[in-house]
Amino acid sequence: MTITTARVPAATGGRSRLAFAGIATGNLLVLLDTSILNVAVPDLQRSLRPGAAALPWAVDAYTVVFAGLLLAAGVFADRWGARRVYAASLAVFAVLSALCAAAPGIGVLIAGRALLGAAGAGLVPASLALLIALHPDPARRTRAIGAWTALSGLGAAAGPVLGGALVELGGWRLVFLVNPPIALAALLLARRLPAPSAASGVRRLDRPGLLLSTGALGALTFGLVEAGIDGWTSPRAWVPVAAAVLALAALAVVERRSAAPVLPPALLRLPRVRAAMVAALASCFAYFGGLYLLSLWWQRTYDLSALRAGLATLPLTFPVCVMPFFTGRLVARYGARPVLLTGMSAGAVAGVLLLFCAGPGLPPLPLLVAAELALAATGTLSIPGAAAEMAAAAPADLAATSQGALNGVRQAGSALGVAVLGTLGGLPAAGTVLVGAGAVAAVLVGRATRPR
Repeated sequence: MTITTARVPAATGGRSRLAFAGIATGNLLVLLDTSILNVAVPDLQRSLRPGAAALPWAVDAYTVVFAGLLLAAGVFADRWGARRVYAASLAVFAVLSALCAAAPGIGVLIAGRALLGAAGAGLVPASLALLIALHPDPARRTRAIGAWTALSGLGAAAGPVLGGALVELGGWRLVFLVNPPIALAALLLARRLPAPSAASGVRRLDRPGLLLSTGALGALTFGLVEAGIDGWTSPRAWVPVAAAVLALAALAVVERRSAAPVLPPALLRLPRVRAAMVAALASCFAYFGGLYLLSLWWQRTYDLSALRAGLATLPLTFPVCVMPFFTGRLVARYGARPVLLTGMSAGAVAGVLLLFCAGPGLPPLPLLVAAELALAATGTLSIPGAAAEMAAAAPADLAATSQGALNGVRQAGSALGVAVLGTLGGLPAAGTVLVGAGAVAAVLVGRATRPR
C-alpha cells in the first residue's frame, strides 16, 4: 500500500492566525447548518405545505448524508489533498445553499439538504487535517483543537438564535442565504493556508470498503433518526439499522482481504485511537441525547415556550462555546487520559443526578441545573479531548482518514443518543442509561490509555 506523505508547512504569526480562522469558519458553517433550520420549520411548513412524513427530512437529510460520508471524505482528503478538498467543499456548500433558498417544493429542498450534507462531510476531516498540519507542535496543536471545537460549538449554539432572527426578518429562505457569505469568507481565508508539498505516493482507493462504510453509516443514522421520530417498532427504524449491521459485518470481511483498506487495521490497533473513538461515541451519546431529552422535558413538564426552554438549557449549551478553549490547555499540560476519564465520569454523574428526579412532584431546579452542567462537562472535556488524542495518536499520512472516522463515530453517537434517550419516557430511565454508558466508557478508555 502506498501512502500520501504530503504535509503542509507550518505557518507562523499573523498568517497562522488567518489560516486558523479560515479552517474554523468552515467548520462553524457545518455545525451552524445542523441547528439553524430547526426554528424555521413552522414557517417552512406554511410556505411549502409538505406532507407530515416529509417535513422532518427537510432537517434530517443533512445529518444522514453528512454522517454517512465522513469516513469517505477523510479518505479522499488524504488522497487528493486536504486543502483542495476543503476549498472545493466550501464552494459547493455556498452554491447549494443558494439553490436550497430557491427551492420551489419540499422534494427539491430535501435533495438540496442531502447534497449540503455531502459538502459538509468534505469540510470536517479536511479542516482537522489542515489544523493538525498547521500546528506540528503537539502542545500548540491541542490548544488549537480546543479553540476549533469551541468556535464550532458557537456555530451550533448560535444556529437557533440566528435562524429565529432570520425567519422573523424575511422567512425561512434567509436561513440558507446566510451561508454563501460565510463560505466565501472562509474560502478567502483558506487561500492563506500554506500549499502542500509534493506527495511521494498516492494511496489506493478501496472502492468496496468505501461503499460499504458509507452505506453502513448512512443506514445506521437514517434508522436512528427514524427511531427518534416513529419509535423503535417502526420498520423505517429497525430495517435500516439491521441493514447497517449487515453492511458492517460485510465491511469487516472485505477489509481483511483489501490491499488498501478504507480504515487501515494498523490504525485501529492503536489503543489511543480506540480510546478516542469510544470517548467520542459515549460523550456525543450523552451530550446530544441529554440536550434533546431536556429540551423536550422543559416544554412538556413546565409548559415553557421554545425560547424559554432554550434558555433553560443554557447551563448545558453555553459551556460548549467557552470550555473547549481550556480543554486544549488541559490536554497539553496533563495529557488526554485524565481529561477523557473526567469527561466519561461526568456523564455518569449526570445520570446519577437524573435518577434523583424520580418521585412525586417536580424535581428541584438546582438538581436539574447540576445535571445539565455535568452533561456539559462530558461534552466540553471528552469531545475536544478525543479529537486531540486522535490527532496525536494517528499517523500524519492518515490524519484526515482518522478524523473522518472519529467524526463518523461522533455523528452515530449523537443520533443514537437522541433515539435512545428521547424515547425512554422519563428522566430516571435516562439517568440509568447514562450511568451505565458513562461507567463502561470510562473503563474502556482507562484500559486503552493506561501507561504501558
